Order: sequence, then C-alpha cells, then structure tokens
Amino acid sequence: MNRLRNFFWLCSGANQSLLNQCPTEASKYAGIGATVFFTGIFAALAGFYALYSVFDNLWAAAISGIIWGLMIFNLDRYIVSSMRKKDNLGDEIKIALPRFILALLIALVISKPLEMKIFEKEINNELVKMELENQQLKEGLIKERFSNEVASLKSEIATLKNEIVLKTSSRDSLRLRAQLEADGTGGTMRRNAGPIYRIKKADADKVEQELAELSGSNNNLIREKNSRINQINNAQQIEIAGLESGVFSGLAARMEALSRLTKSSAAIWMANWFIILLFIAIESAPIMVKLLSPTGPYDYKLESIEYKFQAELLKDRAIVNKEMKKKAKTMPVFEKDFVDDQLEIGLANGSKF
Repeated sequence: MNRLRNFFWLCSGANQSLLNQCPTEASKYAGIGATVFFTGIFAALAGFYALYSVFDNLWAAAISGIIWGLMIFNLDRYIVSSMRKKDNLGDEIKIALPRFILALLIALVISKPLEMKIFEKEINNELVKMELENQQLKEGLIKERFSNEVASLKSEIATLKNEIVLKTSSRDSLRLRAQLEADGTGGTMRRNAGPIYRIKKADADKVEQELAELSGSNNNLIREKNSRINQINNAQQIEIAGLESGVFSGLAARMEALSRLTKSSAAIWMANWFIILLFIAIESAPIMVKLLSPTGPYDYKLESIEYKFQAELLKDRAIVNKEMKKKAKTMPVFEKDFVDDQLEIGLANGSKF
C-alpha cells in the first residue's frame, strides 16, 4: 500500500521526503497523483485509437500512444507541481488560469478520439452514408461531363426528324390537292384528270422524291448520331464502373462523421458534450484541488525551503555588491555614485540590472 501511495506522490510531482513529514497531506497528494496518472492512461488510449485510425498498424499505434500518454502525464505533472499556494486567492487564480487553459486544451485533445470510439457504431453507419454520397457526387460529375454532348446530339436528331415530318406533311398536302382535283371535290371542282391535276400531281411527285432523298440522308445522320450517343453512354458507364469506392475510415473522415451526427441527433450532441465536460473535469481536478484546498503543512515546508534558497541568493548578491563597491571607490565620484545606486536597486528588486 505504501508503494502505491509513494507512486501516486511521484505522479503528483510532490517532494516525498516533505510529505513523509506531513501525514495530513498524504491523502490529498495521493489523490492528485492518481488523477494525473489516470489522465495519462486515458491520453495513451486516446492516442492509440487516433493513431491506429491514421496508420492502421497496431504496433506503430501502440508505441505512439504510449509516447503520447507519457507526454500528457509529464505535462500534467508539471502543471500541478509548479503551482504554489499564495495568501491571496486572486493571485492564486492568476497563476492557475494559464494552467487551467492548458488543461482544458489537453482535455479536448484527449476526449475527441475516445468520443469516436464510444460512438464507433454510429460513426461507421454515417461513414457508409458519406461513401454513398461521395459515390453519387462522382457519378453526377461524370454524367454532367457527358450530358452536354448527348443533349446536343439529341437536339440535332430531333431537328432531322422534324425536317422529315415537315417534308412528309408537305407531300401529303400536295397529294391531297391532286386527289381532290381528280375527283372534282376541290380545285376547279371538275371531275377529270386534266392538266391542272397533272401539274398538282407533278408537284406532289417532286416533293415525294425530295422526301425520299431527305429521309435517306437524315436517317443516315440519325443513325450516326444515335451510334455516337451509344458510344458516349458506354464510355460513361465504363467510367462509372471504374470509380474506386471512397475509403472513409481515416481520422478526418471519422471526425466529420461525428460532427454530422452531433448536428443531426440531439441525443448524440448531449452525450458528446457530457464526455467533453467529464474529461475537462478530470483534467482540471488536480488544479482545482490545489487551488481550493487551504494552505497545509506541506506548502509551508516547501515555502520555507524555497525561501532559504532565496535568502542564499540575496546573501551571494550582497557579497558581490560589496566587492563591486570596493572596486568602484577608485572611480570618479559621479560614476561611483551611479554604480552604488544601481547595485542597491538590483539587490532590493532581486533582479538583474
């Protein structure tokens, strides 16, 4: 049990020798360390799933996932261990805010691959729909590319057929006039096959010959154009049949599918946000614990140790200042006073001048 506690202390980034002197702080830092540890585990799983979707290789995804989990674990450990308790809550919030924003980003990155795993069945169904839509889009583009030429050929065929129809109508009209002239029901209204009938008959025969010639030439053109349409349709079918089925299984496609699902389904949208909020709560929990918990013995001991180092630093600076002031005595008065003032300012501010 002590080994597990010490391990979680290590995960929290706390000083174990100091914690051994502060038994009341043991549970708090063990809980913080456990949260950091399990956040790293979740990050490794999320990284494994996300990278497996990219590489489709188990070993590459496993190794990359472990590296990703260790990186998130180390980052979380640094965030928690670098926070210091202050006497003023406002100062603590200012210090914690950048770390909280970073924790928020980490939570979003971790949660997204796990969301895709949780909704894997729904995402797979949506990927099938996306693949069909993509296939239909490609087919539509191919048909659109051939449609203009087919429409032009069909228009030309309609024009050729219309010419034959018009010529046939003209032939029939002239035949009818000649017939009416022959039986006395039209024209001169005389029943005989006189010269007027022969003239009308000749006109009808002339148009008949023109119709035969027009029908022959136009029908040949119509057959050629129909043959061209068949060729175009065959080429179109060959291109459609040769289309490769879109492989929608990558990370970007799955993220797009999840986005479409959250837009179309209120239940999935709510579940998606609940998962995100859960990971945000997990990731920010160590920061919130350190921020909201009162200053404890561990914090006082840590502050005391850090203060000793600060005091040693001031002592060393004071010694250096003393030596520099001795050297400055040989300088002109104006320069000596300037050096003395700058040394005093540097020592008082605890910073470089």
